[in-house]
Amino acid sequence: MGRAFVFVILGGGVAAGYAAHEFVKRGVSHGELCIISEEPVAPYERPALSKGYLLPEDPARLPAFHCCVGSNEERLTPKWYKENGIELVLGTRVKSADVRRKTLLTATGETITYKILIVATGARVGVKYAYNLPSPDPTCGIIVGILLFVENLKGTAHPGSASVNKALKLEEFGVSGSDAESVCYLRDLADANRLVNVMQSSGGGNAVVIGGGYIGMECAASLVIGKINVTMVFPEAHCMARLFTPKIASFYEEFYRSKGVKFVKGTVLTSFDFDSNDKMTAVNLRDGTKLPADMVIVGIGIRPNTSLFEGQLTLEKGGIKVNGQMQSSNSSVYAVGDVATFPVKIFGETRRLEHVDSARKSARHAVAAIMEPEKTTEFDYLPFFYSRVFTLSWQFYGDNTGDVVHFGDFLGNSFGAYWVNKGHVVGSFLEGGTKEEYAAIAKITRLKPAIEDLSDLETQGLGFALTLSDKLEPSEAVVVSSGSGSALVTEKPLHVWHATAGVILAASIAAFAYWYGRRRRRW
Repeated sequence: MGRAFVFVILGGGVAAGYAAHEFVKRGVSHGELCIISEEPVAPYERPALSKGYLLPEDPARLPAFHCCVGSNEERLTPKWYKENGIELVLGTRVKSADVRRKTLLTATGETITYKILIVATGARVGVKYAYNLPSPDPTCGIIVGILLFVENLKGTAHPGSASVNKALKLEEFGVSGSDAESVCYLRDLADANRLVNVMQSSGGGNAVVIGGGYIGMECAASLVIGKINVTMVFPEAHCMARLFTPKIASFYEEFYRSKGVKFVKGTVLTSFDFDSNDKMTAVNLRDGTKLPADMVIVGIGIRPNTSLFEGQLTLEKGGIKVNGQMQSSNSSVYAVGDVATFPVKIFGETRRLEHVDSARKSARHAVAAIMEPEKTTEFDYLPFFYSRVFTLSWQFYGDNTGDVVHFGDFLGNSFGAYWVNKGHVVGSFLEGGTKEEYAAIAKITRLKPAIEDLSDLETQGLGFALTLSDKLEPSEAVVVSSGSGSALVTEKPLHVWHATAGVILAASIAAFAYWYGRRRRRW
């Protein structure tokens, strides 16, 4: 037996929900679309699992965080899918795909055919860092991480989509005790429910969090709020090593210490200790340290879910390679979210991004390209990452390459950084900003203004972004890309812009504008 649909979304995570919403907005007919997901619930906002879901008071629960509340739009409950004629094929694993025949075979033996397939399978836990360890070091079995799709930079990610593959379990690597009830993952709603139960039974106890990325930092915060003693263990020199500079990381680590979190860096977990009742009592680290532990949360590394399409679609940088319309090497297959490697126009190269914002926007763009190809331009995405822990909230835009210029009050709670590469701002970070300030750093990152003096940029700090953002409206500047990068091009003559600035701005700002204009004349 089998079923046939015009459109099939494979995966039930964030990207699937946003794609479905876009299909409805663009007039998909009843009965044309189906979503296949291993999870038994409709797509939801996965970032909630490492944040509000773990809180001891007023925790987030479904249906409160079904898609698309993450972008302040309507909540897509199961009733919404039914009312819009979308088939939800839940609790179903797809074991094989044939893109030539346009068919999917489920684990129950059902064949589902499509005309257009959107792959939103996201990623699963990987074995990151294992390549640094000599065999047969048992760490190779321990250093397995959790993936929570949503919202981390180039790999330490949050939600995207998920459903084809489950998280790898430690027992798959032959680690004794790795299947213990107190060893927790955070891959999906079932994992989150299990983690909550372990947290509730460990109140006042000790938790060891393996990993200093998104999931490790966010789970550690929730554990502390839940009155659990927390020690974070990771092999890097500081937390969020793939994004934070040492100076930025130092601020967050000191803040966490003020909340009671301990850090053990430069080492990894090797084994567990249990008592005579098989209750966990401690974990052992490679450097010889023994930490008391009632529970362990593992949070390092992911691997894109591409296995169904290996040998059938072109793969690149670990994901399914797509063009600016999110279309793969097979014209009937599109890929979105964590599993997609797509052209990032602002940097003139392809990348695979693991964050909820990318999942949401790439999903919407793919549907637009499918439904109205003649009206849809190439995906022009500005990489965006963010997190919220305790009373802190930060946002990052662009790329963290080149020279770093820090600014602001690192003793307070409002500071940031710019990354300048080849003479242009390519990335920006801000903690404790307002809506307008975050918008300003996003805007100037996309514009990629030229910088001659890093010390001057440091002096101006956030004011640089605010001033430039105010004076360059979107209609006045566009970013053009080439194989070697991007450049800022103004549509208005430079002397007109500078004259206006000279009238409006104070003498110091006018001087800056004059210098900035002279620099752009050299391009």
